[in-house]
Amino acid sequence: MTVAACLERWPTAPMRTELIHGVLLFTGDFDERDATTAQRTYPGRRVLVNADGNLEVHAAGPGLPRSLLDR
Repeated sequence: MTVAACLERWPTAPMRTELIHGVLLFTGDFDERDATTAQRTYPGRRVLVNADGNLEVHAAGPGLPRSLLDR
């Protein structure tokens, strides 16, 4: 992992992280690589990148998670 990746890709600042309806929301410009990393970081959780490019970490459960944007 490069310095640029640490500073720009993975959310490390608390002001970029929110908890909404029990879902961790990391704001930024993420893609499937980040979703794969988050899946390893939060085993058993359901992870998705929403239409705005933000990363959502949902609680464990069956099926695909529904994005916060769809609520």
